[in-house]
Amino acid sequence: MPSPAKGARLGGGASHEKHMLSNLATALFEHGRITTTHAKAKRLRPVAERMVTFAKRGDIAARRRVLTVVKDKSVVHTLFTEIGPSYAGRQGGYTRIIKIGNRKGDNAPMAVIELVEPMAEQVVAEATGATKRAAKEAATAPDTKAEAREVVEEIKPDTEVVLEEETSEPVNELAEEEEAAAEETPAAEAESKE
Repeated sequence: MPSPAKGARLGGGASHEKHMLSNLATALFEHGRITTTHAKAKRLRPVAERMVTFAKRGDIAARRRVLTVVKDKSVVHTLFTEIGPSYAGRQGGYTRIIKIGNRKGDNAPMAVIELVEPMAEQVVAEATGATKRAAKEAATAPDTKAEAREVVEEIKPDTEVVLEEETSEPVNELAEEEEAAAEETPAAEAESKE
């Protein structure tokens, strides 16, 4: 007797479960998030993740494999043109299950299953400043004031570099000239008005 691949069957035979998961996957890719029972969401997750992995591959064989599960061609087109390429830099974990409490009628535990935003981790990383490049630069950052001075001199060899801790005087002569020009400007405007 064949046993189910993952967990018990959802209230019926194998064909009923297959069609139910197909409909849930279609709705998930069409709307981005769906509300269902927690058991169905847990069974849908590996199916949806596999479909996104096929969409990332993007070849005709992968499209045919997805069409065996998701019957709506417009949803498959959206999956292959928008959803799959947006997860190109992500190795897995395309869906998220959030428990939302029990259903009123039969007290069944409900959950929301949704597609994870593909760029969310990059936005968070940029907001916190924890990008890979920043981490790499921090690892190779100069340790002493002398090394810092050398790095700045390589960038701007014509300017004089003064670190904040040493003095609060202007960093270079251009800053002094800009301050002097700013002071002369109100006096020149007053003379021109008279």
